[in-house]
Amino acid sequence: MRRYLLRKLLVYGLTFFVAVTINWMIPRFMPGDPVSSMLARASLAEPAAVEAMRAHYTALFGFDRPLFEQYLNFWAALLRGDLGISIWLFPTPVWDVIVRAVPYTLGLLVPATLLSWVAGNRFGAFAARRRWLDNTALPVGYILTATPYMWLAILMAWGLGVVAGLFPVSGGYSFALQPSWSWEFLWDLARHWFLPFASLFIVAFGGWAIGMRNMIIYELEADYANYLAALGAPSRLIRRYAFRNAMLPQITGLALQLGTLVAGALVTEVVFSYPGLGHLILKAIQNQDFFLLQGTFLFIVIGVLIANFIIDLVYIVVDPRTRIGMGGAA
Repeated sequence: MRRYLLRKLLVYGLTFFVAVTINWMIPRFMPGDPVSSMLARASLAEPAAVEAMRAHYTALFGFDRPLFEQYLNFWAALLRGDLGISIWLFPTPVWDVIVRAVPYTLGLLVPATLLSWVAGNRFGAFAARRRWLDNTALPVGYILTATPYMWLAILMAWGLGVVAGLFPVSGGYSFALQPSWSWEFLWDLARHWFLPFASLFIVAFGGWAIGMRNMIIYELEADYANYLAALGAPSRLIRRYAFRNAMLPQITGLALQLGTLVAGALVTEVVFSYPGLGHLILKAIQNQDFFLLQGTFLFIVIGVLIANFIIDLVYIVVDPRTRIGMGGAA
């Protein structure tokens, strides 16, 4: 067990290093100059003042140094917990900007991921045992799982927000309200949250339902199911074994699909102007904010790696064959 965990930690550590290095490189491939973009917003008229400010901010952000030295300074600052200063919201630290946006993204991603996984698996298992439901739910499930998150988000914003007027279509809460623990603010927060959540939940729900439906049918046709049926075992017992075996690939699929779900959440936030990490990424790109882009990607990478590691541990618990294999290897 200890050897397995050490090997996993080594793999995740190497993945983290490579991913963070790529995240550092991506902003520097962007065209344009972040300092020039910052000075353009300052609307300075005097050329001498512009050049003086350019030299000052170039040295402040470290852009006057060679790329390799910038890379080493980035890792040194990261190990100290320093993500830099936001160019877009100068002089606000990147950490403070991200901390304000993280609750919105987690509030969308965690419920949408867990609820769609649980509900999709339950519904897929139920549909596999009902032919009439399978014939109607199967085509709908394929349509949902093939639907882009962004496209469904636009449709829901137009249909339920613009046309029906049931939900707001942008922002995290109404600008007329101040954040508080009052019922008025929490209700307004929930109304702004519902459409982004629903668009993520519906697409993911269709994928999990189709996957579980196919796995249940496969398991019910396996040799052990036929053997139990020949012995006279109750159908309910056979279906229970089939469901438990079918859950294992779905747990693996959750780890594999986590990156897609995160990307879908970020794009959905852009559609609804929801003040999460997706909104920050868009603003960072528009304002060429290297440090905010690096910090946002860093948080996403860490979150995905931690979630995958937890899923790996859960898989060890739910699959006895994994524990037996680890014991044999030891």
